[in-house]
Amino acid sequence: MDKSFSKYFSTRSVVMANNGMVATSQPLATEIAVEILKKGGTAIDAAISANAALGLMEPTGAGIGGDLFAIVWDASEGKLHGLNASGRAPKSLQLEQLRELCVDAIPEHGPLSVSVPGAVDGWFVLHKRFGRLSMEEILAPAIEYAKKGFPVTEMIAGEWSKSADNLHYFPGFSELFMPGGRSPTVGEVFKNPRLGETYSILASDGRDAFYSGDIARGIHDYMHANGGYLSYEDFASHQSDWVKPVSTNYRGHEVWELPPNGQGIAVLQMLNILEAYDLKKMEFGSPQYLHLLIEAKKLAFEDRARYYADPEFSEIPVDKLISKQYAASRRALINTERASHTLSYGDPEMLAHGDTVYLTAADSAGNMVSLIQSNYRGMGSGMTIASLGFGLQNRGELFSLETGHPNVYAPGKRPFHTIIPAFVTKDDGSLLTFGVMGADMQPQGQVQILVNLIDFGMNLQEAGDAPRIRHNGSSSPTGDTMSDGGTVLFESGFKPDVIDALEGYGHRKGHNEDGESAFGGYQAILWEKDQGVYLGASESRKDGHAAGY
Repeated sequence: MDKSFSKYFSTRSVVMANNGMVATSQPLATEIAVEILKKGGTAIDAAISANAALGLMEPTGAGIGGDLFAIVWDASEGKLHGLNASGRAPKSLQLEQLRELCVDAIPEHGPLSVSVPGAVDGWFVLHKRFGRLSMEEILAPAIEYAKKGFPVTEMIAGEWSKSADNLHYFPGFSELFMPGGRSPTVGEVFKNPRLGETYSILASDGRDAFYSGDIARGIHDYMHANGGYLSYEDFASHQSDWVKPVSTNYRGHEVWELPPNGQGIAVLQMLNILEAYDLKKMEFGSPQYLHLLIEAKKLAFEDRARYYADPEFSEIPVDKLISKQYAASRRALINTERASHTLSYGDPEMLAHGDTVYLTAADSAGNMVSLIQSNYRGMGSGMTIASLGFGLQNRGELFSLETGHPNVYAPGKRPFHTIIPAFVTKDDGSLLTFGVMGADMQPQGQVQILVNLIDFGMNLQEAGDAPRIRHNGSSSPTGDTMSDGGTVLFESGFKPDVIDALEGYGHRKGHNEDGESAFGGYQAILWEKDQGVYLGASESRKDGHAAGY
């Protein structure tokens, strides 16, 4: 690879520290988490404190009205643990009833897209197992900022404005998120004391205050007063699940993801397909490499559309889907000189736009956490309980309404999920925790990061800053089917002759309406075993940074 090409896109140096590291998409959230580490908190304590701060400071991607997934490295055990803290559909809403209320699909916004928010339960489940400081200490910084206010940063202000344009008419949204009748501008100090009060209740009374106390009752009353079905019973019966991460080996690196209802195994499927090609020889940014990347993504997403769903309701052939043998059969469908326009999912016998926050933390004991949390589309469903200081997610939009589909809506079922934390281990003891925000961009973004690191030899910062592509238009778990090959978005930095060459393969260039946010947001921490230091990276597409001590 031409090293000068990657250096040109590196916005800053890799951050290095001996004792701990945090990387988030908002500078104040990063600093809060570093202070928690300095007080003796674990990586989990730091991550919860950062997530609480992001729910306040970056409500365009996070909040306690959303869901959470995490992969934790327990240094004392030398073992990874996965947590699925996603919520379920209302038990009182039946499929036929939902079909009568919807035309073709569940709406993006409004009461029908709301599922139980699982983030708060995720905090407390993680804290019970891996925390050290009290929840009062962990949530105190976010509570203070909620009361006194914080300046809204550039990227977040832009996304806030977009969400306000779409959601201002939903009950409670304008009251909470549009003081003075508009969204906050860059640098404007925003306060949310009602969220601070909710955090204070959680700190003193615990998770039950959210799921079986007055908070749950308040959400129940709000939803039923505004055409919703989410009820107190749905909250009272909610629980997170510890799950076993799954992996594949890519050129000596064990890459770990969580199994469905998320889309993490799409990363493993894509890597298995790409492993047979000499990508290093093709070089970064070459049309040959980009063509193979796009085609591998299309193949993995066909399986994603057919098989990924709540495992409590469907039998998902995860082991077969991520096997090397299955990858070989799928790889045979790739024409190295021509783009595919239609594909199908693999034989089971052989076997869009979202906003999220990703954060990662590591402590002096060697514990690390890869944590991702989301409202789904921007600021979620628009359904906002102003008195509690937060809005509710719209993750239920990702159910299918097709009878017999593994991801078809059912009461009490978890929808297909896009948010995926990642982890990489090596035999030499090195550990990498990272993620890429952005709905359907997440698997293809993670693969591009890993190829940048492993095949093209980029450092942790270069790997995130290098320009990315995004393929749109694959078949989806909601029932859409790819019929025209989709389109490819190119971030600035790719040469015109490369784009022309890909169009020669039959790929179509798409129009990017979302700017930098279309290509995700990357954070990472690498434990360098040989040197005994943490390396941190946070890219320029977001407002945040990495910091350690």
